[in-house]
Amino acid sequence: MQRALQLAALGAGRTSPNPLVGAVVLDAAGALVGEGYHARAGEPHAEVGALAQAGARARGGTLVVTLEPCCHHGRTPPCSEAVIAAGLARVVVAMADPNPQVAGGGLAQLRAAGIAVICGVAEAEARALNRAFLHRLATGRPLGLLKWAMGVDGRTALSNGASQWISGPEARSWVHRLRASCDAVIVGGGTVRADDPLLTSRGLRHPEPLRVVLSRGLDLPTSAQLWDQTTAPTLVAHGPEAPPQACAALDQQGIPRLELPRCSPRLLLEALAARGCNQVLWECGAELAAAAVRDGCVQEVAAVIAPKLMGGEPARTPLGELGYAAMADVPSWQALPPQALGPDLLWQLTTPPLDFP
Repeated sequence: MQRALQLAALGAGRTSPNPLVGAVVLDAAGALVGEGYHARAGEPHAEVGALAQAGARARGGTLVVTLEPCCHHGRTPPCSEAVIAAGLARVVVAMADPNPQVAGGGLAQLRAAGIAVICGVAEAEARALNRAFLHRLATGRPLGLLKWAMGVDGRTALSNGASQWISGPEARSWVHRLRASCDAVIVGGGTVRADDPLLTSRGLRHPEPLRVVLSRGLDLPTSAQLWDQTTAPTLVAHGPEAPPQACAALDQQGIPRLELPRCSPRLLLEALAARGCNQVLWECGAELAAAAVRDGCVQEVAAVIAPKLMGGEPARTPLGELGYAAMADVPSWQALPPQALGPDLLWQLTTPPLDFP
């Protein structure tokens, strides 16, 4: 099962809206004869790949898979049918699939076919691997990650707005890998105006994650790196109060727009979940970051802390007003062990995973 989990992780950032799944096949004597993982939505599932590699050697053997085999027709045929056809004697599963289209149906089909089924092996690791997928099923929104870089005094920019570069090259490379694990990267209009960001993984993921700009008034520059759709796709989301002339200007440039019932992080994430996003990255300014936290749209925080004193009374900080009146109101996050990124320090916080059945 540990090998199956390793294989599943190879698909990180490329399988949405599907989960990460890995599988291995052992022959009747217990020898490893097949491996597979789900590499991309629409491509063969992990079980199918592992069984194809095993061929006739799978008969009478064991399939070890990180998630319950699917039993419904989607972009690919049901995996449960392929497992039954392979003549396996036993299937070992890390966790049942909470997707309502599966929800134990795949395991029931296997048992009805006379296959011995063991479920719950390394379940905690499998749930952690697919936290984003489980979160989307439970809430209707992608898992939200919030990232910022700051000096040790908490500043994210100098008093004049200059912010490139706070962190070093090792930290920036880590951010590129983080983006590659996400389906969308979200900023506000202020970040577009101030930084003209590119927001790509620098080729670590293909296609690049969707770049999303959430802007109430669409006060956006006519020229920006984000408007180049050949580099990576971009979507501008706004509310109904957006000026018609600003909407028309984006339309003329060929920049896709999404009008939300209200300009809010929660409604944006619901729309992105409907587009198949499991995990998103907030790389925005203080006001939008605070709104995302208040809206329950942030489950993990990554703060890159540079050994720099930037100073300045009016200098920017990572978060805007969260509305707390007393320290007793401030929720505690779980802190992960700090990690060195060259001269910088990565400090990660997380909320407890949802208790999903």
